[in-house]
Amino acid sequence: MSEVQSETAVGPEERDVTELVLQDILTGMLPAGTWLKQIDLERRYDCTRPEVRRALDRLSQKRLVAHVPNRGYHVYQPDDRNAREVGDIRVILETAVADMMVANATSDSIATLRGLARYFDEMTLTGTILEHYEANLAFHRELLLLGGNQALVDLVSEIRQRTSSAPVSQWRTRARIEKSGREHHMMIDALEARNAEELKRLIALHIRQPADTPK
Repeated sequence: MSEVQSETAVGPEERDVTELVLQDILTGMLPAGTWLKQIDLERRYDCTRPEVRRALDRLSQKRLVAHVPNRGYHVYQPDDRNAREVGDIRVILETAVADMMVANATSDSIATLRGLARYFDEMTLTGTILEHYEANLAFHRELLLLGGNQALVDLVSEIRQRTSSAPVSQWRTRARIEKSGREHHMMIDALEARNAEELKRLIALHIRQPADTPK
């Protein structure tokens, strides 16, 4: 079983309740800042208290829901300025190791990245939003591992948790998802071509991608 598959191997009840809550968050049925009373969610989704609690804990781990000790859970309230600043930090860190990524890339590592990129594409057609999110994390972690610095990989992972779960909150349209997928393949192409400058440009573009808005 792959890393992505093992991370998403949850029971059907937990997965279903998590997805129901997530869909309501992303469609605005549960707006940012809304307090999520467990008894209300039980009734709303016709499920048990443990199922609700597992769903909220999972969404809390993804920074889509915030847990306030002794008060409960609420839908994460995004901070646009913080998100931009965190994005800038990620660009600095991740582009700084692009030369090492290119130097360390092998035919096997490129093949692994191709497989993860294709898995992300597959989730566009068959996966849930959370499966998309986890497939995206797996791809970017594998890419960053080519930089040869495990501490940096762990630091970027921690930094991602300081904002809401972009790009999950951005993936409101199929076009946005497909664009992210194309960018994954373009980054692999730059790696394979040993073009560090193009890889840096694509990493920065990918991290700073704006959320889709109605045109």
